[in-house]
Amino acid sequence: MDRITTFTNAGFTFDVRDSGPVDGDPVVLLHGFPQRATSWDKVAAHLHEAGLRTLAPDQRGYSPGARPKGRRPYRVPELVGDVVALIDRVGRPVHLVGHDWGAVVAWSLAAERPDLVRTLTAVSVPHPAAFIASMARSTQALKSWYMLLFNLPGVVEQVAKRKPELLEGSLRRAGMTREMVAVFRQEMVADGALPGGLGWYRALPLTDPRLGAATVSVPTTMVWSTGDVALGRKGAELTADHVTGPYRLEVLEGASHWLPDEEPARLARAVLERIAEAAG
Repeated sequence: MDRITTFTNAGFTFDVRDSGPVDGDPVVLLHGFPQRATSWDKVAAHLHEAGLRTLAPDQRGYSPGARPKGRRPYRVPELVGDVVALIDRVGRPVHLVGHDWGAVVAWSLAAERPDLVRTLTAVSVPHPAAFIASMARSTQALKSWYMLLFNLPGVVEQVAKRKPELLEGSLRRAGMTREMVAVFRQEMVADGALPGGLGWYRALPLTDPRLGAATVSVPTTMVWSTGDVALGRKGAELTADHVTGPYRLEVLEGASHWLPDEEPARLARAVLERIAEAAG
């Protein structure tokens, strides 16, 4: 069985970190913003110890060979299509794990193509319909103010270029360590992935809101942390209304938004427990 270091979809080429036992059950790890596949390295190490194979792609806008211009290429259906192409390369259904924006893609894929997803572990971001409902029923709209800023063309890119301390300071206040900010500086800003990552936010006005309304039937775990400055508890609590399969909410006390970096062992345990329960 060969390693998958790249795959293609819609004329783009995506890089993949394929590691662990090559014959192990495959786990696809989807990163969020503003991070790349390396954010999963610590979690992946724990999954490898359990005999699992992990595949972490640099997604659309992040892989150097998949950075289209404009907003339309970053709509959720296109992002889901990329992951479907990766699973097709794997050749069998996978355990799917997504953090932040990666969770948005994971929720959508699990709802639309349950035949490709054995289990789902969504990290930080609730089911899209639960997130929208929480905007009206909690302080989530205030927590999401930055989404409006990210939709201003070129503003964040100019801040990153001319006043990097402002952007990096906001990441530090959200819980990133100095080491994580240094990775952001290299992988996102210096390597040119920042505009593509922002494209996901800028495509939101072009995405049909009904897309995220479908329920999820696969065995699912939602992991949320009490120290998350961007995502409140309400969305996590409402997610149960949108999952018909076996479901559990895991609350990690005191942890920030950056769970793959901050709590890799606890997050890996949640993934492994979900996989074990689904296996019976």
